[in-house]
Amino acid sequence: MNLPTPAIVAQSAVRRLPRLALLLLCVSYVLAGFWGRAPWKSQDLESLGYMLQLAQPALGETANWFRPTLLGQHDPQLALLPYWLGAGFIKWAPQGWEDVLARLPFVGMLGLTLAATWYAVYALARHPAAQPVAFAFGGEAKPSDYARALADGSLLALLACLGLARLAHEATPALSQLCFASLIFVGLSTLPRWRLQSGLAVAAGMLGLTLSGAPSVALWLGVGGSLIRALAPTDPAQGRMRMLDLGLLALLCLLCVTTAGALDLWRWRVVPHEMADVHILAKLMLWFTWPAWPLALWSLWRWRAQLIQAWRYPHLALPLWFVVVTVGATWLTGLSDRALLLALPGIAALAAFALPTLRRSLGALIDWFTLLFFSFCALAIWVIWVAMQTGAPPKIAANVTKLAPGFLPEFSLLAFGLSLLATLAWVWLVKWRIGHHRAALWKSMVLPASGAVLCWLLLMSLWMPLLNFARSYGPTVQKVQLVTGTARCLQYAGISQAQGAALLFHARVRLKAATTPSAQCPWLVMDEKNLPLLEDRLQDLGWTLEATAARLGERSDRLLIFRPAQPIQATPALPEPAKN
Repeated sequence: MNLPTPAIVAQSAVRRLPRLALLLLCVSYVLAGFWGRAPWKSQDLESLGYMLQLAQPALGETANWFRPTLLGQHDPQLALLPYWLGAGFIKWAPQGWEDVLARLPFVGMLGLTLAATWYAVYALARHPAAQPVAFAFGGEAKPSDYARALADGSLLALLACLGLARLAHEATPALSQLCFASLIFVGLSTLPRWRLQSGLAVAAGMLGLTLSGAPSVALWLGVGGSLIRALAPTDPAQGRMRMLDLGLLALLCLLCVTTAGALDLWRWRVVPHEMADVHILAKLMLWFTWPAWPLALWSLWRWRAQLIQAWRYPHLALPLWFVVVTVGATWLTGLSDRALLLALPGIAALAAFALPTLRRSLGALIDWFTLLFFSFCALAIWVIWVAMQTGAPPKIAANVTKLAPGFLPEFSLLAFGLSLLATLAWVWLVKWRIGHHRAALWKSMVLPASGAVLCWLLLMSLWMPLLNFARSYGPTVQKVQLVTGTARCLQYAGISQAQGAALLFHARVRLKAATTPSAQCPWLVMDEKNLPLLEDRLQDLGWTLEATAARLGERSDRLLIFRPAQPIQATPALPEPAKN
């Protein structure tokens, strides 16, 4: 702790970010994308299918809440808790509102992730090892004000990450894993200041992450984070780590192992890689964690002297450990962006500790780049929307028609008003940022975060009908219903789980594995890609092709509809009992 800190911050640089503005920014980001959106392909729709099967099992069947199934197949991730939450809300949903209520717990989990990241960085920045240099004649930033400014910067950095937008607005296990990993992060960061609250956060995080399909990650985060907190020098103002604290953390890790073993949740999905995959991982991290990763690397460089004894500096060691574990899990499980999602709170925390060390020229470069980038993106979104509504410019309108044949644009006054209001707020913010005002630590992250929220809000309002048309199965299912009519039961063969979930949700039918035709299930649907494998089998069962359901010009996700080759003989009615 004798190493000099690279943070030199005056009290004037930690002025308060208006709470109302920060709250409105977070609320706009969280709600945009959850409301008014149809379930998209594929995992978002598959998750809804599992929830529907749990909440509304087929007649005569009983849902197994410890082995959720869709089309008779188990979830390969064995994620239980997110499906339990969604299914529980669906049970209370009126007809037609199932997807809306199923998303409510995920709205709360995204909000909890943002709050947990803020409080984690606030607690880490209060540690003596993270404090700025004390001035000879006073005037350095006060610990609480300095910690609050860095926490604001970390929250803005998290909102700015490009990879957070889509995955954090889907009702999938990926979002619940992000939420519970953030709870572990904040629980370990606040130890030993708030022992009870921190213990509950770590317990909820490890158990929730285990039940969300990532018990191995939960164990690594809990064990490694506990060792970091045990080795780190304690702050006298926050209290000391006691053996009881370490014993409780060890007990929580044991609980995680026991729960995963009892529910048979351990799954080792290690994927072999080649050297070429390193470039894939690098590209994924390059865009997925932008713009936080350059600041995170700058933070590690400026604090490099402290990294030699990283365990003595929890504000560096703890978020770095979360990033290392998550990137390792991403590498070992198939380079999935959903696994990398868990690294964002740690990267945002590291980016926040770069803010006190930024040179003015670097901060200006960040401002101008983000100003031009997000202004151009917002302008493009508006121009394409105008082309969809008016047909001008004609070339852009023709490109939209070519990419989404059959789409009919619709005008929403509410969406237009919200988008216009958000754009005007962006213009005011740009004017404020390039004007003369006092310096603040979080100023370099205001434009990246606001620009990311603006573009996401414009996409989820102006482009929502187009995105729903392009990324949902709704139009395809409507064509299926034109053929099958009012049939309440469909047989299936060779369809994906996303296609099955689409039929459950959009058509509201009961699905049955393919057998011989019956009066109760007189139609069969199949993915066209599996026709060569199943055509002979379906003919033997007595099915013949009737129609194809696909959007105009679409070559993938085409559903074939089969009818009985021979007329189905009606089942004779039972004679009524004689009356006495």
